[in-house]
Amino acid sequence: MPFPDLVPELTDGVVRLRAHHERDVARIVEQCTDPETLRWTTVPAPYDEADARAFLDEIARNWESVDGVRAWAVTDATDPDQVLAGTIDIRPRGGGLAAVGYGLHPQARGRHLMAAALRLAAHWWFEHQQGTRLTWTAYEDNLPSWAVARAAGFRFESINPACATTRSGEITGEWHGALNASDPRTATSWWYDVPPFTVGPVHLRAWEDGDSEAIETPDHPPHWLPARGIPTPESFGSWLARRRQLLARGVAQGWCLADAATGAARGDVVIFSSTGALADADTGELGYWLSPSARGQGLLAAALRAVIAHAFTPAEPGDLAGVTGLGLRRLVAETAADNHGSNRALERAGFTIWGREEAATGPDGRPGPALHWELLSGNPPRP
Repeated sequence: MPFPDLVPELTDGVVRLRAHHERDVARIVEQCTDPETLRWTTVPAPYDEADARAFLDEIARNWESVDGVRAWAVTDATDPDQVLAGTIDIRPRGGGLAAVGYGLHPQARGRHLMAAALRLAAHWWFEHQQGTRLTWTAYEDNLPSWAVARAAGFRFESINPACATTRSGEITGEWHGALNASDPRTATSWWYDVPPFTVGPVHLRAWEDGDSEAIETPDHPPHWLPARGIPTPESFGSWLARRRQLLARGVAQGWCLADAATGAARGDVVIFSSTGALADADTGELGYWLSPSARGQGLLAAALRAVIAHAFTPAEPGDLAGVTGLGLRRLVAETAADNHGSNRALERAGFTIWGREEAATGPDGRPGPALHWELLSGNPPRP
């Protein structure tokens, strides 16, 4: 059969995948000139009707090719007009392998349409084409794309750093994920939320873009903390992007330590894993910092009490956001031996020293004495 008759129509009652038509041209142009589409994809710029028609011709040629890319128009199944909401495609690689690509019109975002479309396309590939594996690739930091892939069951597998160039000329990395034929088509990986806590003078919450105004210039010695671990007024944007990456990949859960009375950001506390997903580990590493003007007010002590209790509280079944607890057995921390304020904070929170290095490589790359601390779940934080 010729295109579009040979395109299988797929639906689950939420979305419908259909063949592209001439009436989709205007919506394709709107999508491909949208700032978010331009930011995360390699569509031509500028983009006009001629580009959209060439795109439709390419889609038709691929469907009529034995091993061509299979692209569908994504629509809302409840929309009687079947207006184009986006496009999804399966790109065969041979041997049962294929890559997936997708993009939504700006008016269709936030309605979970693409996650449903990805499940439909994956089912078609695995059940009707005898596919064995689908792979997903996106620019580093493309959290909306990862949200779709994760919701459809994809597992985050790796980061290829500094391997791609964006439209603006920026060097960036790529994120890679995969879905196998035997995998469930629902989220199985963690994307940590930031449950709020208020303890005495401290309110723990998620970091916000507007917190940049409260960031102070750090004054700690360079061997106390990694340079990228604490933001400056100039680096806050990139620091916050990295924090949100870690949450999305299930590697860390972290809080803004805010003044309970004013709401102003005063510091940070984070629990992370250096070996992969935090939920797959029984040990989490604790990190924290305070703004220079926030020290000596009891803010960190109150914050550590709340975070430690949360870390040792078991997670309820099905909680992939870490809201109910992290279920850890052990917390660890490492400090410079001469960081007396940090050492006192850990000791007061119930941590004990389990090791000492005389020439540990510090965050600044220079050797120096360091202390290793631990707290077990059977030893709750001190009041």
